[in-house]
Amino acid sequence: MTSANRRKELREQYEQSPPEAGVYQIVNRQTGKALIGASTNLESVAGKLSFARAIGKFSALDRRLHEDLARFGIDAFELEVLDVLTVTPEMTPADVRRELAGLEALWREQSDAAALY
Repeated sequence: MTSANRRKELREQYEQSPPEAGVYQIVNRQTGKALIGASTNLESVAGKLSFARAIGKFSALDRRLHEDLARFGIDAFELEVLDVLTVTPEMTPADVRRELAGLEALWREQSDAAALY
C-alpha cells in the first residue's frame, strides 16, 4: 500500500468516527474541588493533561486551575468523563455545542457549587 493510499484510508476512518464529545471534570484529589467543562473532543482534553504531566508545565490547562496546580502539583489532578454525548450524523456542529452546553449546565446544577472552580 502506498503512503498516499494509507493517508486516504486513515482520513476516511477519521471521518467515519468523529472524536467523542462530552462533559468532563478535572478533580483536585487533595481538595476535592473540580473544574467541570464540555468538549467536542474529550481525547484532546485528556491529551492536554497528559502533556502537562509529561513536561511539568500546565499553561495549556484552564487558568482557573493554575493556582492549585502550582500549589499541589499536576499529579494531584485527575480527569473524569462525566457524560458522553451521542452525536448523530444529522447534528450540526452548532447542535453539538448546544447539547454540550445543556449537559454541562445539568452537571453543574448537580454539583456542590462550593467545590467547583
